[in-house]
Amino acid sequence: MSKHDIHERIEARRTDLVSLTRDLWANPELALEETASAELLASTLSEEGFEVEYHVGGMPTAFVASYGDGDPKIGILGEYDALPGLSQKSVPYRDPVEAGGSGHGCGHNLFGVGSLGAAVAVKEAIESGDLSGTVRYYGCPAEETLVGKVYMARAGVFDDLDAALTWHPSHVSAPWKGRSLAMNSIEYTFHGESAHAAQSPESGRSALDAVELMNTGVEFMREHISDDARIHYSITEGGGAPNVVPAEASVWYFVRAPSRHTTEKITDWVDDVAEGAALMSQTTVKRRFITGCHDYLANDTISDVLLSNMRELGAIEYTESDREFAAELQETLSEETIENRLADLQSDEREAARDRALYAEPMASFDEGTVMKGSTDVADVSWITPVAQFWAASWPIGTPSHSWQAVAANGDFAAKSAVYAAKAIAGTAYDLLVDPSILEAAAEELDATRPSEYETPLPESAEPPTNMEVN
Repeated sequence: MSKHDIHERIEARRTDLVSLTRDLWANPELALEETASAELLASTLSEEGFEVEYHVGGMPTAFVASYGDGDPKIGILGEYDALPGLSQKSVPYRDPVEAGGSGHGCGHNLFGVGSLGAAVAVKEAIESGDLSGTVRYYGCPAEETLVGKVYMARAGVFDDLDAALTWHPSHVSAPWKGRSLAMNSIEYTFHGESAHAAQSPESGRSALDAVELMNTGVEFMREHISDDARIHYSITEGGGAPNVVPAEASVWYFVRAPSRHTTEKITDWVDDVAEGAALMSQTTVKRRFITGCHDYLANDTISDVLLSNMRELGAIEYTESDREFAAELQETLSEETIENRLADLQSDEREAARDRALYAEPMASFDEGTVMKGSTDVADVSWITPVAQFWAASWPIGTPSHSWQAVAANGDFAAKSAVYAAKAIAGTAYDLLVDPSILEAAAEELDATRPSEYETPLPESAEPPTNMEVN
């Protein structure tokens, strides 16, 4: 079976793959609540002959589906969690399916299915005897809370891989070679004494005071940390009635920096501020480490093979009708939003894309040597095995992720990007399986660029959280 044959197998499944993206889109489920989504993907893979391991890393919605035997072992990552508050119909104006409901604003309904299409195609090539080795589909929940792959990594499920491939919907198509920020997610809960706030305030000790003192202390930290670090917080519990001194209050922090070392250093300072706030307010504080992740290490060796496969496929085949709907969605975006998104591109690509509703041609990496000011749990996999990932043009030019416009596209024409992604990943996996020298070079690159061996950022006592919604 040639690479062209693999592409043809995926093309023959186009209707089924698009239908799967629609099923996930119509039933958006939040992080670690993706019961139906995970079961749909896992059962599809099981029916295709994959051996499926469930409840991976202590998470009911995490699974690993394997086919084949021996080396090389190629992993394909899939995600399927949605976002809170982004319910939206596939129309060019704001219209939720369910007011306040969830929606696939990051395109994980496409992500999970595109990766599945690739895994099945590679499996068929192994089954026919044209390829040898093992292909694994990793059902990764809770990416939006940066939980899934970190807890899976701690469980060791990526340890024996020779490489991993993945992708993500976006407004352009290109390999992702930039770095990302390492991150810690921690909740601080303060405990005080309740009292009547007017009649006997001297009897109370306000946990909310402690939260506010902590936040003030962190604000004064900001001028003394590096410019590329980030600290964000949200008060998740602040008390009830104003005339009752709050006996309990909580604040949730994200700490980010370009390296684990710097992230841990800043986190230690934030911990000290929390202790100081408790001391000043005569309360106590309990720290709960929710999750943490590393910075992403792109593997240029495999990324270049991936780009070659993308260029071989050419542009995603959107129709005139697709472009018309995309143009309607794009009209709802401000010029500032579009220009901010285009600013990331190289000048020639920026000019080519500026006047297009959909720019579906693959381009070279535009983020090499940069640090994305966000975080991803793909990063932890990239410290364990060589990883390549790419953006695929799924949304109108200028569309931000986590927007209702992205949700509308993800339930409509963007399904075609999932089929494209399946072909690009399957083609790249084919190259890795037939040419051992690529994997050897990729492993050498990882050894040369990784600062140290992977260590989980999770404390031994950490357990996967539930009901932690992140926008």
